Amino acid sequence: MKTILVTCAIIQIKDEVLVVQRSKSMKLPLKWEFAGGKIEYGESEIDCIKREIFEELNIKIDIIERLTPVTHQYSNFKIKLIPFVTEYHSGEIKLKEHCNFLLADKNELINLDWAEADLPILKEYLSL
Repeated sequence: MKTILVTCAIIQIKDEVLVVQRSKSMKLPLKWEFAGGKIEYGESEIDCIKREIFEELNIKIDIIERLTPVTHQYSNFKIKLIPFVTEYHSGEIKLKEHCNFLLADKNELINLDWAEADLPILKEYLSL
């Protein structure tokens, strides 16, 4: 099974973190995740995450650091999730694919119903 390369962004806005909820029509419906998307052919990880965040959320971000990638096997697909800690730069949040977003205190994040691949990333982020 082919592994899908996906970037995701932990978006810090002041003292909170922006997370998004998958819509009912997406794979893993209503699960919470860090926003992001698939790397296109010839695209760098950083170009991908900046493009995906702008396409999905209508905002621009600045990259702070890259965390440890996570490979996760779901029942019918496999992803390698490449996380970046980022900071909000500009723009007004407008959801294009997700059904909801939340600005949460770092300590509140663990209480959400996360997509499984995002859990190791959340754990690493909370330990920083």
